[in-house]
Amino acid sequence: MMMKFVAHASVLALAATAAPVLAQSNPTQPTTDAKGDTIVVTASRSGDAVPINQLGASVTVLDAQALETRQTRIVSDILRDVPGVAVSRTGAIGGLTQIRIRGSEGNHVLVLIDGIKASDPYNGEYDFGTLIADDAAKVEVLRGQQSSLYGSDAIGGVIQYITLTGAEAPGFSARAEGGSFGTYTGSARAAGVTGTLDYAVSGSYYHTDGTPTARFGTRDVGSDSAGLSAKLIWSPTDNFTVTGVGRYSYTDADTNNSEDDPTSPLFGYTVDSPGVHFKNEAFYGLLRAELTALDGRWTNAISAQLADTTRKGYNAEGFDYGDKGQRYKGSFESSLRFGTETVVHRLTAAVDVEREEFQNTTPSAFAFQGKRHTDNVGIVGQYELLMNDALSLGASIRRDENDRFDDVTTWRAQGSYSFATGTRIRGAYGTGVKNPGYFELYGYADGRYIGNPNLKPEKSEGWEAGIEQSFGGNLATIGATYFDSRLKDEIYTTYPAPDFVATPSNRSTRSKQHGVEVFVSARPIPQIRLDATYTWLKARENGTEEVRRPKHVASFNATVFSEDERFSGTLTMRYNGRQSDVAYTDPSYVPVRVSLKDYVLVNFSAEYKISEGIALFGRIENLLNEDYEEVFSFATPGRAGYGGVRVRF
Repeated sequence: MMMKFVAHASVLALAATAAPVLAQSNPTQPTTDAKGDTIVVTASRSGDAVPINQLGASVTVLDAQALETRQTRIVSDILRDVPGVAVSRTGAIGGLTQIRIRGSEGNHVLVLIDGIKASDPYNGEYDFGTLIADDAAKVEVLRGQQSSLYGSDAIGGVIQYITLTGAEAPGFSARAEGGSFGTYTGSARAAGVTGTLDYAVSGSYYHTDGTPTARFGTRDVGSDSAGLSAKLIWSPTDNFTVTGVGRYSYTDADTNNSEDDPTSPLFGYTVDSPGVHFKNEAFYGLLRAELTALDGRWTNAISAQLADTTRKGYNAEGFDYGDKGQRYKGSFESSLRFGTETVVHRLTAAVDVEREEFQNTTPSAFAFQGKRHTDNVGIVGQYELLMNDALSLGASIRRDENDRFDDVTTWRAQGSYSFATGTRIRGAYGTGVKNPGYFELYGYADGRYIGNPNLKPEKSEGWEAGIEQSFGGNLATIGATYFDSRLKDEIYTTYPAPDFVATPSNRSTRSKQHGVEVFVSARPIPQIRLDATYTWLKARENGTEEVRRPKHVASFNATVFSEDERFSGTLTMRYNGRQSDVAYTDPSYVPVRVSLKDYVLVNFSAEYKISEGIALFGRIENLLNEDYEEVFSFATPGRAGYGGVRVRF
């Protein structure tokens, strides 16, 4: 009871002082270390960046160069190049976009933006359709159960989107482009270091008239998306830093509904729905203060964060549905480093205090529109060991005390060893938990869905083993990982007779996911960069193939630079294998299973620098004009071309 009282008091105090912020990782860390090795901040609660080749976990980093050369405008697009990741978007840009890792559900993936937990508190997951890319950013994808670090949601893994600091990418840049489907986009960024202040401010905008998303329709489904971001790092002394992050996102996107007339031959199919659209607005805030002592060996950080989301849906008559969610979170992290030059120990302790608030604003007499909240206190312990820059071991444990669900303990152990031959072996075992979302507990939709307040959290456990081989002093690296996971108490949708009204329940059987991830990364000469990935997945829910999780997924990216680096060209190929989905084409509303064909998307992008500060660029998406669906009966865009100009100084 005392812990729950502390949780309430702490969260309310943070809310009262209006201190939005970071707890999960340190957003001030750079992309690479002094040796040029890729480093990761998401894999540790210490706040330190860890070299990617010293982690037992599976991690992929999409750096700023990859985002730029592939001309990434929608962040979810480049996530298709990550092993173990499946992406599904309901048709057009701006539509609901879900990311699944290693066969998990979309709400099993924790999403951080500059250290801020960004999932919608009401729906319990993050809609990647609302995230447009900034200039100068990177993405870290940490796969496997990570609840021992982050608590609920991190069953499949963690995705963190990080904007670069002013020191990493200084100067002013602006971009303008236009192209197919009435699309025009733009962005601007100003960043640098002045005295003790590091600053980076950026904004992006994306508009498209869209394309038809109904398989048999003609209505163009368009969208408008905007994002504003600011990151300020004040370092008045060598051992004290204050970081502030603010982010605002807005999406207004058309969408189509399914035909609900049982007498129609298109019943259950996506059909043109004039006037139907939704607005998604979110604000995220972060404030973090860090103090180091003992010559930098002891770090203490206190932080707070806020996520405030609002979603409103409209039909031809006006306001149709909506919801609101807020998350207030405060954290304290303390990390101590000790040992010798060859044996380094790191001990970290952390406390997370969190409140999530929810409200259904749907104008229905049957929908509960009052506010509810959930409080949680998480206590984390983590130990990391590095010996001779070759052997790394780590273990973490977390205890979560929750006022709505049973308290739970999660843990993880991992290790990595690098041989002098360039071979590295690694492995990990961990557990995860996912609490039911508000909509699953109390949601109501049109008399066809009713929440279940008696749901239990989902729990997962799994292991992985991997091997990597580097050639020519890291000129090329190839790696493979086998993973195996089990999920119990999985939340699924039931349709009990006689009314067949959809309602969620917990399964009594276990769901299983296992597979193989392969990657190749090479930079044989400075003018060529090659990246390729492949994933084989077998995901079964109660013995049946899980939907929207293709068995085979692969990608290939090849970038060529001219010797003076004024020209670059990138060929991107993304293969998505056959996958299952569900269709509500039966008038009883009981779903039937359908198969979606495999497809290959080919993109080509190029850029030429006219001068030191001005560049022209262009790209062709879906070069082969592939006709495909990622979600049943939602049509997708055909071949498209875009071009524009970028200035930097």
